[in-house]
Amino acid sequence: AAREGGYRNLKLASAYNEDYHIFQTTKEEEVMRAVRTGLQGAGVPVENSKGEASAGQEEINVRYAEALTMADRHAIIKNAVKEIAWSKGKAVTFLAKWHNAAAGSSAHIHQSLWSLDGRTPLFLDKDAPHGMSELMRHYVAGLLAYAEEYTYFLAPYINSYKRFVAGTFAPTKIVWSQDNRTAGFRLCGEDTKAIRIECRVGGSDVNPYLAMAALLAAGIRGIEEKLDLEPAFEGDAYMGQGIRQIPRTLRDATATLKNSAMLRQAFGDAVIDHYVRAAEWEQEEYDRKVTDWEVARGFERA
Repeated sequence: AAREGGYRNLKLASAYNEDYHIFQTTKEEEVMRAVRTGLQGAGVPVENSKGEASAGQEEINVRYAEALTMADRHAIIKNAVKEIAWSKGKAVTFLAKWHNAAAGSSAHIHQSLWSLDGRTPLFLDKDAPHGMSELMRHYVAGLLAYAEEYTYFLAPYINSYKRFVAGTFAPTKIVWSQDNRTAGFRLCGEDTKAIRIECRVGGSDVNPYLAMAALLAAGIRGIEEKLDLEPAFEGDAYMGQGIRQIPRTLRDATATLKNSAMLRQAFGDAVIDHYVRAAEWEQEEYDRKVTDWEVARGFERA
């Protein structure tokens, strides 16, 4: 029905912001309970779900795991949510920005390194500032240094870049900060074994395998190069001056991907060339389409 109507005038699951709103999410519980229990039954350890910023927007949180396991779970979750919602007569989208008046949807990726036996958090040094070990500082420095180059793997579509809007909790700047949701990278679990870095750049439209591989490649390169970590950003990153921006468009991200020596070494030329061409094709298809916005804006006035 949504498709047949051109995805216009959709009836939302609620009429207002439902961030941490208990009563509103009760109305959606038929779907969300089926999602939680279904995923648990499939071996995906869901910790909780909650209402998010926009009407009908839900967040689901899953217990941490090794990167490949978590990527598998991510893929299962997205398909399961679509299937379960469909079975309940609802439509779900994982577009990063489905409507200009609604908050975007993200896929925040939390990262930490542990010893091979899984007992020792290698990012933790309680005697260091913020509890960040030297290893962690190099890793985070790598994430920052190569952020423009791997942005495509966190934002692979034209629509992905519509999410990067100031004041919406979607980041626009390449900085790290302490528990600061305006920054592209947020330090969490400070001074505890749960210390980790959260990448807030990725949207809900990511391919989790590519996104996690790119982040790991950048972090590992930071360790190999012993990169120095810049000081934590303080304040509202949206208003920060003289700091690097996340690429604003798919064109910009494609160019930085194409020219990334680091990613070519990590992924191989064949892989990077494949995704560069995929990005170019996405852009070419968009460039030749006539959108509702330009027709409405210029039909009479052009």
